[in-house]
Amino acid sequence: MTPRVVILSSPSGGGKTTIAQALLARRPDIGYSVSATTRPPRAGEKDGRAYHFLTREQFERRRAAGEFLEWAVYAGELYGTLRSEVESVLRSGRHVLMDIEVNGTIQVRRVYPPPQSIAVFILPPSADVLVKRLRERKSESPRALEERLRQAVVEVQRAMSEVAGVPTYDHWIINDVVETAVAEVGRIVDENGQRKHGVDQVRIGAIIRGLTEEVDRIQGKEPE
Repeated sequence: MTPRVVILSSPSGGGKTTIAQALLARRPDIGYSVSATTRPPRAGEKDGRAYHFLTREQFERRRAAGEFLEWAVYAGELYGTLRSEVESVLRSGRHVLMDIEVNGTIQVRRVYPPPQSIAVFILPPSADVLVKRLRERKSESPRALEERLRQAVVEVQRAMSEVAGVPTYDHWIINDVVETAVAEVGRIVDENGQRKHGVDQVRIGAIIRGLTEEVDRIQGKEPE
């Protein structure tokens, strides 16, 4: 087995973290790259497991020292992957699983181009489902929810771009039933990313339109 960098991305609420956790629980051949972030921990999140939680000053200092393989700004917070995390898992002979956003994927793909990396973009079944998942967190103000949805539109649109003439994402899947999505990502890894998995462009367009319409509805409810 040739260890590869396996990238999972999705809009916030798309389910990439849930899928990543399921894969790690079942597959000893996959190790996880714990990302760093400046956002505060959510209930139940442990430092060094969910994320390396850093202050903005700590993050900026380590970024300036070249310690990050990739980094990005998402919803006003900094996120990044430490080079040491990725290299450690690869040296152990395991695939390294990265749960990152589109900007980060673009940076990683420049360092680990296909077939060294396999990139999977995860979509919700519909815009309504994504909005419902975000609302059920009960941790987002209307303004924060609006920002999350705006960012989701940008993420999906940017995910359809290319890096050096190669699609940013080799595979697209719909996360409707989590077990099915986990199995599909597992197959992609087992096939070394050789058989492409795609989603109808019409469906992707419908999700983008639905998210944009929800942003417009939220704006209409916001006070002046």
